[in-house]
Amino acid sequence: MAELTPPHRSLLRNHGGGHAPVSNLELFFDLVYVFAITQVSHTLLMHLSWTGFAEATVLFGAVWWAWMYTTWAANWAEPERVPVRIMLLVAMLASMVMAVAMPRAFATAPDDRGLLFVCSYLALQVGRSVFMALAMWRDERVAAMTMVRIAAWFSLSTPCWIGGALTQEESHRLALWAVALVAEYAGPIRGYRLPLLGRSQPSDWTISGSHMAERCALFIIIALGEGVVVTGANFAAAPPMGPRITAFLLAFVGSALMWWIYFDVGAERGAKHIENHAEPGRVARNAYTYLHMPIVAGVVVSAVADALILEEPRGPVTEGLVLTQCGGLLVYLLGTAVFKRFGNRLGNTPLSHLAGIALLLGLGGWSLWRGPSAIGFFGCSVVVLAVVAMWEWGSYHGGWEERIGRLFRRRAG
Repeated sequence: MAELTPPHRSLLRNHGGGHAPVSNLELFFDLVYVFAITQVSHTLLMHLSWTGFAEATVLFGAVWWAWMYTTWAANWAEPERVPVRIMLLVAMLASMVMAVAMPRAFATAPDDRGLLFVCSYLALQVGRSVFMALAMWRDERVAAMTMVRIAAWFSLSTPCWIGGALTQEESHRLALWAVALVAEYAGPIRGYRLPLLGRSQPSDWTISGSHMAERCALFIIIALGEGVVVTGANFAAAPPMGPRITAFLLAFVGSALMWWIYFDVGAERGAKHIENHAEPGRVARNAYTYLHMPIVAGVVVSAVADALILEEPRGPVTEGLVLTQCGGLLVYLLGTAVFKRFGNRLGNTPLSHLAGIALLLGLGGWSLWRGPSAIGFFGCSVVVLAVVAMWEWGSYHGGWEERIGRLFRRRAG
């Protein structure tokens, strides 16, 4: 009697583009990135210079790319299957090692941990891609080929990563790692085009749009939570006094307003847009993989400003405080504005965000010129966020735009 072939048990969710819930393991995985984001902001705070900013940018780019590719993998892979669980836990360990190495990734011997950072990053990116290619090969051959191209694409950037880790010249390491990241970030745009392997199309990426939107929204929460932790830790480390209490309250209000600006309108509209789009993979690439990066980066940089104002709330404003607060909020508002444009059926950029960007540019320039008090400058930047939040809320919930339009039409008539 012929032996019966055991039924094939797929490692994939097989959601067909429908809803895929965020698993508890994915939330557990995110805890490492709470630590990683904290490491990035701490690195920038300890090396508050243009070189330090460039190094922190490279580190943040690697952190975001590692988290984002794991999010894509978890969108397809079924976390209830043991092999997938093991893959995510191993990825979690590699992410932890990467985060531990980050503060000394650009240090010189004997404190140099650049090679440890690079090896953990490459092991995570290449290893996860190979696992997903094998997991998809039987059920999703086209998507599996995308994973093969991704693994090859990361392998092509490996010489720059390793070469940078082996050099002891800080500027050379920074340049080589930046080249590696630029090449990797070009991958999704180029469809991971490679000789003999061809290229991938966004139509090949059958993802769960709701899962992608929820995961990215949760990462915004992670970044905002890191700012809250920085604020609380710095406030607890020094005796409470009038200016420091004021700075603490302003930092908290600023974090709350940043949450409000993203989640009041943008998050829900973006989720509906990707869920109903004919090519959710294209939206996930443009609106979430790329455009959420400046949103998170802005939150991280503004957390550095929170730490600076709590360290010394008295006295005149410093250049570092102006650049981190105005710079972080500018990047945040710009990223949020472009993201919301994707979810807007009219394709409009929110006027409130553009006004906020203009106000921050004016505030930053004036503060560098006139040198107001640190607490006064910080309070004004929070007022700008409040203006943006109230303007947008009134536009979408209070019907201000419609009323103004009717008023102009009535006068014109």
